[in-house]
Amino acid sequence: MIKSKDLLIKKIIVASIIILIILLTTISKENTKDILNKEVSEQKIQNTVAVYIQDESSADGYSKADTIPTSGYAFNEEMSYCGIDGNRNDSITLNYEIETQMLTVSPMTTSGTKCYLYFDEYTSSIKDTLLSYYPTVLTRTDFSTTVTNTTTGVIYKSANSSQYDNDGEVYYFAGNPIDNWIYFGGFYWRIIRFNGNGTVRLIYAGNSTTGSGEDDQIRISSFNNSSNMSYYVGLSYDGTQHGIGTESTILIELNNWYNSSESGNLGTNYGNYIDNNTGFCSDRNMSSGSGWSIQPSREIRYAAYERLVTNKNPSLGCSNNDILNIPIGLITADEMAYAGGTTTSENQNYYLSTGQEYWTMTPSLAYNSGTAVNFWAGSSGWVFNFGTTVAYSRGIRPVINLRSDVTISSGNGTASHPFVINTD
Repeated sequence: MIKSKDLLIKKIIVASIIILIILLTTISKENTKDILNKEVSEQKIQNTVAVYIQDESSADGYSKADTIPTSGYAFNEEMSYCGIDGNRNDSITLNYEIETQMLTVSPMTTSGTKCYLYFDEYTSSIKDTLLSYYPTVLTRTDFSTTVTNTTTGVIYKSANSSQYDNDGEVYYFAGNPIDNWIYFGGFYWRIIRFNGNGTVRLIYAGNSTTGSGEDDQIRISSFNNSSNMSYYVGLSYDGTQHGIGTESTILIELNNWYNSSESGNLGTNYGNYIDNNTGFCSDRNMSSGSGWSIQPSREIRYAAYERLVTNKNPSLGCSNNDILNIPIGLITADEMAYAGGTTTSENQNYYLSTGQEYWTMTPSLAYNSGTAVNFWAGSSGWVFNFGTTVAYSRGIRPVINLRSDVTISSGNGTASHPFVINTD
């Protein structure tokens, strides 16, 4: 009986010692972490941390700072390191979160170890700036139905992570947002999307936010004066499927407007704010089972027909063959589908519906010895893919991309207070 009691007491003592060791270890680890983070968060730069911020006037591009920057700078993970006497020790992993001011060092066991933190000046893109006005981020997976909801502070995120070349996430507007207005270059525009590279895509909306119909377009024109060859679906074309070099009728009209007094010489006076590298997609790939021909004897279908009409699955991607690096273009049929339009029903309650017919730059099909057809916006909000050829006259709504480094001077995106691009 006594032996059993002694054994129980021994077990209790051993268990208590183990628990005590665990507690002390945990406290020790937590204290070490807390002390380190306390030094950082209170900006007490002591023997364990040295801070350097970007400084163009300095010989090596950085100058030593007394405090850790809390905004306006990005942590340079590649240059930052830990070590002894300035000797880099790559076995030590270093990470710093500037938003939370949390420094993580693992392991930091050698006496005399010091960490050197480097920070670069950070200027946010207009994309990042404007995204802060839209705290509600939604996604769409069903593009077979229209979107008509009126929203404020809502943006949609594309399931495709990039626009063309994996350069970042794309955000776009759908339905009837009341806060995607921008004033730039003497005109009002609606934001179509924030491109992956930080630029912002806009579509022309006229001289006021209260206009409608013809006020939202610059003029009426055919897409191309001729339609008897398949290649006339191209914004720029030659006699091949993906060829460029000859400007379409509508591209000539766009360029004339862009460089004329009618637009306030937009290209001359504001061209520095407009991006030429993002590109416009003149997608002339073929759908499954269709082969391209200059004058096909039967109907052939372009890839967008399969995406939008057959599969109801738009895309913001584009083949490098069909990206035109120009400052001004047109909306694509895929962008209209993302915004809430469909090829099967009308939608007069989304922001791209103007009550007028206007052109997209997206090829649909060709038939009857080369009759070329592009997608176009119907007056009742349909996204049409048939009916008339590229020789038919419809409205022109210019589309541009603002450079990523432009800034806004005022506004909240509403019609009464549109975002105003700073051009001073």
